[in-house]
Amino acid sequence: MIQNILVLGSGSAGLIAALSLKRKIPQLNVRIVRSPDIGVIGVGEGTTPNFPKHLFDYLGISRRRFYQLAEPTWKLGIRFLWGERGRFDYTFAPQLDAKWSDLPMPNGFYCDDEFSCLDAPAALMRADKAFHRQPNGAPDIQPWHAFHIENKKFVEMLEIIARESGIEFIDGRVNGADRGPQGVTAVHLEDGRKLEADFYVDASGFRSELLGRALEEPFESFGSTLFCDRAVVGGWERTDEPILPYTTAEQMDAGWCWQIEHEHHVNRGYVFSSQAISDDEAAAEFLRKNPKAPASPRIVKFRSGCYQRLWVDNVVAVGNAGGFVEPLEATALMIVCSHCQTLVDFLLHNELEPTPSMRDLYNDLVKDTWHDIRDFLGLHYKVNTALDTPFWRHCREDTDLSGIGGLLDFYEENGPTGFCRYRMPRSQSDFGIEGYFVMLVGNKVPYRKRHPVTPQEKAIWEARRQSNILQASTALTVKESLYFVRHPGWSWYGEGAG
Repeated sequence: MIQNILVLGSGSAGLIAALSLKRKIPQLNVRIVRSPDIGVIGVGEGTTPNFPKHLFDYLGISRRRFYQLAEPTWKLGIRFLWGERGRFDYTFAPQLDAKWSDLPMPNGFYCDDEFSCLDAPAALMRADKAFHRQPNGAPDIQPWHAFHIENKKFVEMLEIIARESGIEFIDGRVNGADRGPQGVTAVHLEDGRKLEADFYVDASGFRSELLGRALEEPFESFGSTLFCDRAVVGGWERTDEPILPYTTAEQMDAGWCWQIEHEHHVNRGYVFSSQAISDDEAAAEFLRKNPKAPASPRIVKFRSGCYQRLWVDNVVAVGNAGGFVEPLEATALMIVCSHCQTLVDFLLHNELEPTPSMRDLYNDLVKDTWHDIRDFLGLHYKVNTALDTPFWRHCREDTDLSGIGGLLDFYEENGPTGFCRYRMPRSQSDFGIEGYFVMLVGNKVPYRKRHPVTPQEKAIWEARRQSNILQASTALTVKESLYFVRHPGWSWYGEGAG
C-alpha cells in the first residue's frame, strides 16, 4: 500500500501534484524535493477554465487568497492574429458547437463572412472588456474565464498552501536514483542523503530525472506534426498599454508570437523552428516587431513530444517531465490539473494499491490526450494559408495530421455540424469539437455541404450579434474589474469580506 510519496520538483507541476494528493488523500505522507537545478522557464503562463476549477473547487483554495498572493489577471480566450481573416477569437464558451433556437443550422454555417461576437465572451473579447456589469456596477464574474499568472508568484502561493497542508519540503540537489524490480527504490542527494518512498512523482521538468533518466522510458517525438523547437523570450514593463482580457497568438515568418497580459508586465515571446530560421534571425524579427522588448532577448530550446508511458512501475511523471508542446493553446497547466485528478481517482479506487491494468489504463488515457493536443496544435499550422514563407509552406505541405484524418474528411464533406464529434479521437483535453471548429471556421477551411442562408436567417443572425456587441459596450475592463475584487468589501462566493 502506498503511504509515502516523494515529489521531485517544486515548480507549479510538482506543487499542484503534491497538493492534489495530500488534500484528496490526507493520510498520505507527501514530501517535495526542491532542487536548485530544477528551475522554472519563467515566461508567464496562461491557463484554461479547468485551472480555476481545479484550484478552487477541487483543491478548495480560497479565491480571496489566490487573488491576494498570485495577483492574476483574467483570460477569456485567445485572440488569433492568424490566417486569411486576419484575426478571430477562441473563447472558453461554445460559439460554434452551438445552435440558436431561432435558426435551423448550427452557428458555424453562418460564419463565412463574419466570425465575431457570437456570444457574450466573444463580444467582450472583441471590445477588450473582461466582464459585464451587475446592477450595482460590479463585475459579473462568470465561470467561463481562465487566468494569466506570473509563474514566480503562483509558485510562491502554492508553496505557502502546501506547507499549511502538511507537505514537507526537502532542499537538495538530486544526483541519482536507485532502481529495483518494482521501479525506483531511492533518490540520492548530493549531500549524501538517501530518500526512500513507496511512490514517486517526477516533476523535475525537462530533465525527467526518474522517468527519463532512471527508468529510461522511450520518448516519442512530435516532430512530424509540430516543427517549432525554440522560443525567443522578452517581455517588458507595462506603461500605457491596456490590460487585454485574452492571450494573443500572432503569426510570424517562422512560427508565432504569444502575448500574455499581466497587470504590470507584458510577457511576449516568439516560438519558431530552428530549421527555418536561425536564433539571431528570430531574435531580430522579434525585436523588429516588438521594439519595447529588451535588446538581448533570451533563447529557450525545447522538444515537443511525450514519453511512451507516463506511469512506469512506482513512478508517474507530471508536467514537462512527462511531455511538452509549445504554449499555443496554454496546455501546460491544463494537462497537469487533468492528469493529477485522474491519478488521484485511480489511487483512491485502488485503495492505494494500484493494479497493473489500472496503470495501463492511465497510460492509455494520458497518451490519447497528448496525441489529441499534438494534432490540434498541428491543425493551427496546416490550415493557415495567410503567409507564404518557407516555414508556412512546409507546414501546409508536410504537417502530419493522420491522427485526425477521419475528422477532417468528415468536416470537408459536412461542414461544422455537431456530428463531427463522433469522428474525434478519444481525449481528456478541454478543447472538444469546439476547438476544432474554431480553427477550421476561423481559417475558412472549405467544406462541400453548404447551407443556403436566407435573408431572414441573416437578419436574425446579425441582430443577435448586435445585441452581444451592445451589451459588451458597457462592460468593465480588466483594470476596472481588478479595482472591485481588491476592495475590502468584495466577497467571493460565500468566502466573506475582509
